[in-house]
Amino acid sequence: MDIIKVSARSRTSAVAGAIAGVFREHGRAEVQAIGAGAVNQSVKALVLAISYLKERDNLDVACVPEFVDVEIEDKVRTAIKLVIEERGSAPTDELSELDSLDEIKEEYPLEHPPESGLLDPSAF
Repeated sequence: MDIIKVSARSRTSAVAGAIAGVFREHGRAEVQAIGAGAVNQSVKALVLAISYLKERDNLDVACVPEFVDVEIEDKVRTAIKLVIEERGSAPTDELSELDSLDEIKEEYPLEHPPESGLLDPSAF
């Protein structure tokens, strides 16, 4: 799968179409941008792509941004990578962990909250 590289001069509709197309083909897409202008164009394109995928393909996607180091002309630059994946349900391990938290709550109910000015809403 190719990384979609975006510049500050990239057309948002073209990038959005590329994101949607790559996502349809691979079930995932990655966008890379270096600099504020490129990140701005990437985020605008991402919003368009999300709406394309939702309206036309009934796909619910999520984006996870991360930093990556990229070597350009023998120099290391920091880029923003947007990873677009289908939004899924929580894995069963996480669900069972959440269920165990309910059991702890029942075992130690908070019948009388501690007296503290920190919990008083008027303190804010």
